[in-house]
Amino acid sequence: MSNIAGKAYAMNVLTPVPPWRTPIQMIIFMAVRAMPDRLRGLLGLKLIHFARWVMIRRDQWPDLGQPRPALNNDYVLFISNFNGTWDQYIDAFADGLPGGLDLLWWGSTKYPHSIPISVFKDYITANQIDTNYYYNATPGAAQRDIKAALRVREEILALAQVHAAGDVAAFAAAYRAAFARLANSLAAPGFAPVASVATYKADLARRDYSELIGEPREAQHA
Repeated sequence: MSNIAGKAYAMNVLTPVPPWRTPIQMIIFMAVRAMPDRLRGLLGLKLIHFARWVMIRRDQWPDLGQPRPALNNDYVLFISNFNGTWDQYIDAFADGLPGGLDLLWWGSTKYPHSIPISVFKDYITANQIDTNYYYNATPGAAQRDIKAALRVREEILALAQVHAAGDVAAFAAAYRAAFARLANSLAAPGFAPVASVATYKADLARRDYSELIGEPREAQHA
């Protein structure tokens, strides 16, 4: 699965926005940026590495030598990297920032609101674009693993300075104190909880069921 690299998952969602809504959506983006409290629920989600919403106007698509597309819509591009399964991320996102999500996708065509979650998941699935290439410099470590390793590094550097002074008793006391502070940072990172075969099969089953009951998941950004 190209969206996954180790413990991390890369999500790209592209949703169409009618051009008359674009200025309003841009004002919303600026307001949310100026009032970070609106994103407090998002900032508290430790599984997220990065999340960004970007407005792409019809005439702003990169020119790679191909004919310019004749588009009727502007688009909101949502990009995020996170740890955990796709379902865990969407659930945490909707629980932690329901009102904020509705603002950030306000202008998107057919956006159903983040609650109820099942309809929101269908919308994200229909507009998600797979990542063709995803590089992760630390595939065996999640965000918390990396932060724990940095805490260990700082303590070791501090202990090295105490050791260089040659006071055995002082070093022993510093070592015990450092060990106590690092008690929750020394566990093995474990295996990646994301992108299991079971999760992949569950996604396929959900898609097949939607098609069976007459609700094919067609991309809504045309």
